[in-house]
Amino acid sequence: MNTTAATTQADVTVATIRRWCRHGVVAATKTAGRWIIDAASLAARIAIGQMKKQTRKPAVVYSIETMTAIGGRRWQKGGSDRVYLNSFATVPGLELDRYKSGNISYAALDGERISNAEGGRLATAVDAVYLDAADGKVHIKWGWGKPRSLDRDDIAARIFGAVRAAVAAL
Repeated sequence: MNTTAATTQADVTVATIRRWCRHGVVAATKTAGRWIIDAASLAARIAIGQMKKQTRKPAVVYSIETMTAIGGRRWQKGGSDRVYLNSFATVPGLELDRYKSGNISYAALDGERISNAEGGRLATAVDAVYLDAADGKVHIKWGWGKPRSLDRDDIAARIFGAVRAAVAAL
């Protein structure tokens, strides 16, 4: 079978078929500058692609309903409509124990012991995490803590990943 027939059967572009041939994804030989593709090998590759499509999870949708379902609290005032996610306002992976006075007695990040001062900086790095209904995006309001072990991009990636995982688990 030639590349044109293969593209029709596989419902992909000619470039994709040629790439599959070059990389050995399908059994093919090049004769006189043209690919001759084994039909059984192409059928097997098409079957693999269909299995992958079936196992794909639906896209994560951030909405007021999904955010309240994962524990968010809706707030409306002055034309603003938000869902605050108070349980996500801490850095994922941060563990803190406190004395009765409220001071930190133990701090760990991802199971590794860190200083109590660094634990305090991480604990105060984020003030709020919320979904703004106007733009449909999750936002972080940063706190005053300036941690040394993680920068804001790392903290944001952890928080957004935790929110995404919680919504996907619904």
